[in-house]
Amino acid sequence: MATITAHPASPPKISAAPRKSARPHPTIFRGLRRARILTHAVLLLIGVVWVYPFLWALGTSFKSTRSFFQDGLGIWPSQIRTANYIDAWNTANFGQYFLNTVFTTVMTVVFVALFTSMSGYVLARVAFPGKRIVIGLVAVTLFLPHGYTILPVFDLIQRLGLLNTLWAIIVVQVSSGMIFNTLLFAGYYTTIDRELEESARIDGANFNQTFLLVMFPLALPMLATVALLTFINSWNSYFIPLVFTIGQPDLRTLPVGLFAFTSEHSTDWTLLCAGSVIALVPIILVFVLLQRYFVSAIAGAIKG
Repeated sequence: MATITAHPASPPKISAAPRKSARPHPTIFRGLRRARILTHAVLLLIGVVWVYPFLWALGTSFKSTRSFFQDGLGIWPSQIRTANYIDAWNTANFGQYFLNTVFTTVMTVVFVALFTSMSGYVLARVAFPGKRIVIGLVAVTLFLPHGYTILPVFDLIQRLGLLNTLWAIIVVQVSSGMIFNTLLFAGYYTTIDRELEESARIDGANFNQTFLLVMFPLALPMLATVALLTFINSWNSYFIPLVFTIGQPDLRTLPVGLFAFTSEHSTDWTLLCAGSVIALVPIILVFVLLQRYFVSAIAGAIKG
C-alpha cells in the first residue's frame, strides 16, 4: 500500500510595506532654517548692543578732546592718540593705585579661596547639630544690603586700628566674599564620591589629610572659579576702598582713582576712558587664563 506524504504548505510571503522617509517636509525644513537665522540675528544684535559701551570707551581712549566732541558716539577715532594712556597713568597717580589694587586683590583671592574651601568642605561632609539652621542663616545673609552693614563694619575696623590701611579693604572684602563662595564649594564637594574619602581613611589619613591630599586637589576647577569671581569683584570694588581709605588718598585703588579725571565742572573723558581700559586689561587676561576651569566647574556642578 502506497504511503502518501503530505508536505506542509509554505507560509505566504508578506511583502514589507514601503518605509516612509524620515526626512522632514521641505516646508518644515525651510521654516526651521528661517527661525535659526532669525535667532542668530537677534542674538548678534543683542551682543553688539552689549559690547558697544566697551568698544566706544576703547575707541575714545585713543581720541583727542576735540575729536571726542566731534565724533559723538562714533567708535573709530579719526586720529589715534596713544599719549592718552601715558597721561592717564601719570596724571592720576595710576602707578600707586595699580599696586594698591594688585595687593588687595591678590590677598583677598588667597584668603577667600583658602577659607571658603575649608568651610565648604565642613558644610558638605560633616554632620553636626543644627547644620540646616546654620546653612539657612548663612544663606539669609546673602540678601542683606551692604548699606545696612557698613556702619557696624566701619566701627569694627576702626576699633581694630585698621582704618585707612590696605588691610581694612582686604578684611572687609574677604568677609563679604565668604558666604556665597562657601556655598559654591559645599555644593561642589557634594558631587564628589564618598568612596574616595573612605579609601583615604582606610589608608590611614585623618580628616585634615583627607581634605588636603584628596578633596582639595579634586576641587581645583571650583577653586579657579571662586578665584576668578573674587578677583573680578575685588578688582572692580569701589564702595569699600572709598569708605575705608577716605583719609588716605594714596591708598586708593583703580576704580576710586578713576574719579581723579572728574571735577566739579568738567570731566576729561578721553583720559577717563584710557584709565578704564587700563583697569579692565587685567580682568580680561585673568578671565582668558581661567575660563576653561570656570566652564569645567560649572559643567561638573550641573552633571552632579
